[in-house]
Amino acid sequence: MNQAKIIDWLFATGAIRVSPAGQPFWYTSGLIGPYYVNTHFLIGSEQSANELLALIDATRQEPLACTLKVRDFLRQQYAKNPIFKQVTDFLVHRVQTNYDLDTIDCISGGERRDWFFSVLPAELLGKPHLAIFKDQKITLIDGENIAYCTQLPGAKVLHISDLVTEASSYLRAWIPALAQLGARMQATLTIVDRCQGGATALAAAQVPFAALVRMDADLFAMAATQGYLSQEQHALVTSYLADPYASMRRFLLENPEFLQDALDGDKRMAERAERLIKGDLYNLADAQAK
Repeated sequence: MNQAKIIDWLFATGAIRVSPAGQPFWYTSGLIGPYYVNTHFLIGSEQSANELLALIDATRQEPLACTLKVRDFLRQQYAKNPIFKQVTDFLVHRVQTNYDLDTIDCISGGERRDWFFSVLPAELLGKPHLAIFKDQKITLIDGENIAYCTQLPGAKVLHISDLVTEASSYLRAWIPALAQLGARMQATLTIVDRCQGGATALAAAQVPFAALVRMDADLFAMAATQGYLSQEQHALVTSYLADPYASMRRFLLENPEFLQDALDGDKRMAERAERLIKGDLYNLADAQAK
């Protein structure tokens, strides 16, 4: 499976969305940028992804029941959505070709979005699955058996995740949760590496890391070649990847009405614009303008 096919899946499901050249997205942080990444949309669509997230939220207080419902939802999606099936099968192939299965005792995933991509590969590879909840409860599915897992001494675990940014969830939650069982995260495989320091953090934690795709200039160059980005969109993304702050400061200077339109918009948009005004991005752009 080549990189071009993965890019097709990411854009076809809306897992990667690139803004129109003159209308970057507002991020919750109050910053702006030219793309969103919602890897979990690879389940087939934003609607299906939101349905599974809602299911998890509604049942998470009963971890055993929640885990089974998630597995059943994913089985149904695998049977009916070609893209999700291809993504899952590719993950299975990647594990089979890049790892020694004899050295992997279990596959794990963390609440919530990791489960989209860890549950079925574990099942298809014949490995037990560890679902790590945010409160550190862990359920174990082994075939059709499910139970709480409180100890797993000496187990070597492959963790599959949807996205890695700074790997903070790994360091704060997933690695310690496995350690409490007496298990060790042997390696981790993610769908998307945001290239924001996660690989370095995981290397420091002595966890080998691999990703199906990296959010870098090469990915967006291929996406442009495949017709998913216009020349203007590609230029904005390339500028952003080279220096996110500088490129967005420059955009604000060249498009002053963009900020004012946001301040005049709905409450949610205005709040994000106000966060930007209070932050370094706006202050530095304003200073350059003066």
